[in-house]
Amino acid sequence: MVERQSPLEPVYHPGSHGNFEHGVDVILSETRPGSILQLAAWPGEEKRLMSGIYKVTGLALPDGAGGGVSNGGKAAFGFAPGKFTVVDEAEGLAAGFAGVITPDIGTLTDLSHGRTAIRIAGPKAEWVMAKFFAIDFALPAFPLGAGRSTNHHDVFAQIQRSGADQFDIYVFRSFARSFWKALCHASEEVGYEVH
Repeated sequence: MVERQSPLEPVYHPGSHGNFEHGVDVILSETRPGSILQLAAWPGEEKRLMSGIYKVTGLALPDGAGGGVSNGGKAAFGFAPGKFTVVDEAEGLAAGFAGVITPDIGTLTDLSHGRTAIRIAGPKAEWVMAKFFAIDFALPAFPLGAGRSTNHHDVFAQIQRSGADQFDIYVFRSFARSFWKALCHASEEVGYEVH
């Protein structure tokens, strides 16, 4: 595995922070997946692209906008019509799509070098996330595995619910440090821990 330096390194401070005297309600971490891909289908080729994602990853995406699935090591979700983010803990996932996602189906872009993956978990994760994004984060409106594409000020973010009280947020590496600092600040009043 090629170790990439984290853009969060100067501001990543493990331990408990903020108002944690009554416990920690949010856990923040950087997940550092080996592969982060964006796949886009040409109009009318969405089903073939989804089939290709299943063939390579074993992840069966549900129909419908924002549908997704996460199995721990791999995850995939739709973030716009015909566009999907696919993540794997292992490096080299893009090579697995060679010959599967052909130019007549759509495109594949390896974003592993350009994105930072941040995880927020805990009983107040939805509450903290709602401070940033005008999205209903309640479980019925944002089900397990589902994904959304949005932004906070000028920071573009792709978000996937990866657990009942857990979200994975993918941001541009160039914005990761400032977004991380804002996320830590927003978590202070409920108490947070950095792992």
